[in-house]
Amino acid sequence: MKIFQQPAEAAVRALLTQCALPTSDLEPRHFEHFFATGSISDPAAIVGVEIEGLYALLRSLAVSPAARGKGYGRALVRHAESYAHGRGVHDMYLLTNTAEMFFAGLGYQRITRESAPKSIRRSEEFARLCPARAACMTKALGETAP
Repeated sequence: MKIFQQPAEAAVRALLTQCALPTSDLEPRHFEHFFATGSISDPAAIVGVEIEGLYALLRSLAVSPAARGKGYGRALVRHAESYAHGRGVHDMYLLTNTAEMFFAGLGYQRITRESAPKSIRRSEEFARLCPARAACMTKALGETAP
């Protein structure tokens, strides 16, 4: 499976909308840190990373319904972790409403939202877009498999 950086903005927005994930906070600068598999104009799966110094927010993991169960989500998360770790990130954070078990299987642990670093809590996803009931999870990237 080929993973590429910077899928087309319109395609990212379309897949996020299809998967009922937020898009209102996405700015052009965010797309630099998005990764996808499939075609550039019609990706099968995408994931984004927001890097804030030693911390990063894994956001917007979306897999099209037709591509689910093929390992795309797992591969993209691993790729995003490796990318962030290579840029000096120590810990990855995320919020999820529906995929807590999936992320737990990848080594993420649930924490309280208040435990996340201030730089991550200030993101639009934390502050405004994801409901308080969303699971907050983290993983130390030194544990990321190559």
